[in-house]
Amino acid sequence: MSNNIIREITPLTQSDCFTLFSRVKKEFDFPLHYHEEYELNFIINAPGARRIVGDHIDVIGDLELVLIGPNLSHAWFTHQCTSGEIKELTIQFHKELLDDRLLKRNQLSFIRNMFDRAQSGILFSKQTVHQLKDRILGLDKKTGFDSVLELFSILHDLSISKDMKTLSDSAFDNSQFNYNSRRIEKAFEYMNSNYAKAISLADVSKVANMPESSFSRFIRARTGKTFIDSLNDIRIGHSSRMLIDTTQTAAEIAYNCGFNNISNFNRIFKKKKGCTPKEFRKSFSGTRIFI
Repeated sequence: MSNNIIREITPLTQSDCFTLFSRVKKEFDFPLHYHEEYELNFIINAPGARRIVGDHIDVIGDLELVLIGPNLSHAWFTHQCTSGEIKELTIQFHKELLDDRLLKRNQLSFIRNMFDRAQSGILFSKQTVHQLKDRILGLDKKTGFDSVLELFSILHDLSISKDMKTLSDSAFDNSQFNYNSRRIEKAFEYMNSNYAKAISLADVSKVANMPESSFSRFIRARTGKTFIDSLNDIRIGHSSRMLIDTTQTAAEIAYNCGFNNISNFNRIFKKKKGCTPKEFRKSFSGTRIFI
């Protein structure tokens, strides 16, 4: 199974607080995957579907609310679900949405503990789901700062709820990418701001204030990825956002995200996301809101 786990590069950019995606569908068709963002997934009317989180497998009931931590593999599969109309609402937010120093404050201790447990995935109780259902479903009616406050409020209420269940015995494929380096942060900030232009290793090494060969080894040691791979991840993230958010053609998006030709873009996109840009756009024909 682990050979088929896809690393998803979500369309959430550094400028967003969170994204909310809501859709009604007949079946689950997204493969087992993981990503660096937290994900709160709310599923209505899919009894008999199968959920996989880390090394935990279960068949779900008609209402389900799960919080997935960064880089933890997860997926839902249709399995024995025959309802025909599944509603799924997914909220994704960066792991830095609440800064570490803020999370250490007393008033956020419950949220901090919940985020720790989410490294293995958390299933919330039926009672909690019923209590928060309307607020979660109503989140897309709020905008701007109000929506961020409401998300924080929902996360707090979840964190103090009773009978939450940790799913995976061990976060067995949940590698904690904490780069813990201002140089890497500056390099990523630069790539995130300039992804549409041609960016060379020399440009980014200069920002990090290191010789090229040293920076090349440094970024690989800290992130497990090469400079080119890191840059491609950022570009694919922005391009997937544009595929959902705009009516631009795949070719226009490729050039707007710094790819020098469309075939290169298609090849890298398929390798990173397991599907073509066209298939990706089609699979996201629902409501997507970026805050």
